[in-house]
Amino acid sequence: MKQVIKCGHLFDVNEKAFKEQANVYIDGNVITKVEYGNGGTEEGWEVVDLSDKYVMPGFIDCHVHLNMNGEPDGTAPMAVATDGDMALKSYVYAMRDLMAGFTGVRDEGSVGFTDIALRNSIEKGLVKGPRIFCSGMPLGTTGGHADSHFNPYFEGRTSMGMIVDSPDAGRAAVRENFKRGADQIKLMATGGVMSVGDDPGAPEFTVEEMKAICDEAKRKGKITSAHTHGTLGIKWAVEAGVDTIEHGTMLDEEGVQMMLDNGSWLVPTLSAPHNIMKYGVEAGIPQEMVDKCALVAERHKKSTKMAYEAGVKIAFGTDTGTPFNAHGTQALEFELLVNDGFRPEDAILSATKNAAQMLRWDHKVGSVEAGKLADLVAVDSDPIADISVLQKVSFVMKDGEIFKM
Repeated sequence: MKQVIKCGHLFDVNEKAFKEQANVYIDGNVITKVEYGNGGTEEGWEVVDLSDKYVMPGFIDCHVHLNMNGEPDGTAPMAVATDGDMALKSYVYAMRDLMAGFTGVRDEGSVGFTDIALRNSIEKGLVKGPRIFCSGMPLGTTGGHADSHFNPYFEGRTSMGMIVDSPDAGRAAVRENFKRGADQIKLMATGGVMSVGDDPGAPEFTVEEMKAICDEAKRKGKITSAHTHGTLGIKWAVEAGVDTIEHGTMLDEEGVQMMLDNGSWLVPTLSAPHNIMKYGVEAGIPQEMVDKCALVAERHKKSTKMAYEAGVKIAFGTDTGTPFNAHGTQALEFELLVNDGFRPEDAILSATKNAAQMLRWDHKVGSVEAGKLADLVAVDSDPIADISVLQKVSFVMKDGEIFKM
């Protein structure tokens, strides 16, 4: 199928600006050329008229959890749900992301390799959905953020992760995830907000353990990401060679400089603490979770702003799936970034060009250029003037197929 998208305004990721009057020619699922100006369209192409809209590359959310959908305590259902339950839920939630304009997502940890199963089904054409970059099962330490706290007589898998307590165990877990088809390795470098009994500020892996994990991933040509809240845990993760720092909640100036020196990426996920503090215990979020979040929420915003102003590479991510952070609503993150000091065009860039570069997808998505895959989204008014309009996407195309018009 040959289509030409008539764009009233098209976002140029290189100029970080909307350019008026563009025709985007798509043959099958590939963009063949982009022409600017008021000229007509070539004959033989089906015209899709977006001449009254603002068109951008498809968005990429680099931090979602497809097994969860904003429940007050998202890990609790994992005690009774089967992998089949989780896989079916993940399909529904992924479609909600797609319909909100997120043509690509990175799952940052799922039970039973269900993210990989869904990705494979989408790629085989069995079901529809966004592109998925998979972590498989994240790696954590005993008693840490990926562990469960069931009664000792319950045996078997933990709620979400693989528990490793030595460099050798870390290497084995990396190999197991890649054997199952993971695209990257996710590890829990510090305690968390949603876990029981740990301290968000405390490191959990040692540098030696994380370095073994990162080195094993690099040997396979893969990237690593680390859940991090505490200052020391962030620095240890960067020192160990982690590619992407998730949350980065308690960054300090030294940590920012380390990230700059090492070329590390930051994925802020401001939506997660925002929603926990907005809804609180009254909405059913466990008291311990709210208390831990209250300790770090304001620091998180300051850390993100400091990293942005210093020039740290930043990719868009939301931690969608965490309490009241539902799939299909995560474009709120754009507004939170702008409220935290980001220029609107940089917020858009974080979810397009930057996100694609971080995931090593930039050869195929992240910009509207000849040779790239036809992933496009559009809104009805200028998001540079009002970033909140990105929460009301009116057009979605993935791989040349229109999902919303």
